[in-house]
Amino acid sequence: MTDNVLVTGGAGYIGSHACKALRAAGFTPVTYDNLSTGWQDAVKFGPFEQGDLMDRATLDAVFARWQPVAVMHFAALSQVGEAMAKPGLYWRNNVEGSLTLIEAAVAAGCMNFVFSSTCATYGEHDNVVLDENTLQEPLNAYGASKRAVENILRDFEGAYGLKSVIFRYFNVAGADPDGEVGEHHRPETHLIPVMLEAIDGKRPALTIHGTDYDTPDGTCIRDYVHVCDLVDAHVLGLNWLEEGKGSRVFNLGTGTGFSVREVIDASRAVTNLDVPFSEGPRRPGDATKLVSGSTRAAAELGWAPRRSTMPQMIGDAWLWHRTGAYER
Repeated sequence: MTDNVLVTGGAGYIGSHACKALRAAGFTPVTYDNLSTGWQDAVKFGPFEQGDLMDRATLDAVFARWQPVAVMHFAALSQVGEAMAKPGLYWRNNVEGSLTLIEAAVAAGCMNFVFSSTCATYGEHDNVVLDENTLQEPLNAYGASKRAVENILRDFEGAYGLKSVIFRYFNVAGADPDGEVGEHHRPETHLIPVMLEAIDGKRPALTIHGTDYDTPDGTCIRDYVHVCDLVDAHVLGLNWLEEGKGSRVFNLGTGTGFSVREVIDASRAVTNLDVPFSEGPRRPGDATKLVSGSTRAAAELGWAPRRSTMPQMIGDAWLWHRTGAYER
C-alpha cells in the first residue's frame, strides 16, 4: 500500500505535473482542487476531491478519508496584475485559505508540509542574484501573501512541530515531455504559452510589457526553470521531510536570466516561425530582474535541473500546445 500525499491545486499547471512525479516515485497523489483555475482533465494520476481551502469541514473529511503522510500545497491565485488591482482577493484566498489548510493538517496529525512559494517574495534588488537569505520585500500582494504563509508555517512549527520545506520558484515553463499534462490557464498570461498562441494565430500578438527597464535590451529578465525539474525538487523535498530532516527553504532556479526579447528569439529558433508582438507599458508590480543565485537545492537535496534549457522548455511547451489538449 502506497503512502498518500494531499496535493492542493493538483488540477493546475504545476500541481498536475507534481501528481505525475509523485506517482512515479511510489506515492498516491490525492488532488484537492476547487477547479476555479484548475482543469479536471489534468487529474490523471490519483484520486480527486473537489473542495475549497476555506471549507474546513471538507478538508477535515478529506484528511480523515485519505490519511496523507504529507501535504503538497500549490493552490493559490498567482497573477501579479490581478494582485495589484485586487489585493484583498489575494490576502483572503492565499493566506486565509492556507491557514485553514495548515490548521486542518495539524489537527489530522499530518506534520510534513511542502509549500509552493515564489521569488516574488524578494521584490526588487538591483544587480543582486537572489539566495534564500536575501531580504524579502515583495512588490505586490501575490508575493506578500506567499511570504505571509511562510511566516505562518514557521509559527506552526514553533507551536505544534509542523515541519515544512518551502520552495521559492523562479519562472516556471515547459510541459510534460510525454504530452499528458501541460500549461493551461484561462486567461493565459505566462510569457511562453502566450507567445505560442501568438505564433499560431490564437491571439493577435504578444505584448511586451515594458521596454525601458535597466537591462541590456530594455525588457525584464527572468530565471526560467522547467516544470518537470521543479516538481522533481518537490519529491526530493518530501523525501527530506520523511527522512526526519528539519524545515528548510530552497530557491528553485537555474542562475541564468533571459530577457523577454531573448525568449522571443529562442522561440523563433525552436518553432521556425515568426512571433508577432507589440510593445506596451510596464505592468505595475513587475521587478526588473529576478535570477537565482542559490546552489542550496543542488547541494542539500541533490537537485539538478536537467531540462531547464530555453530550447527544451519552449520545445516541450510547443509539443503540448500542438496537441490541442488544452482546448478540449
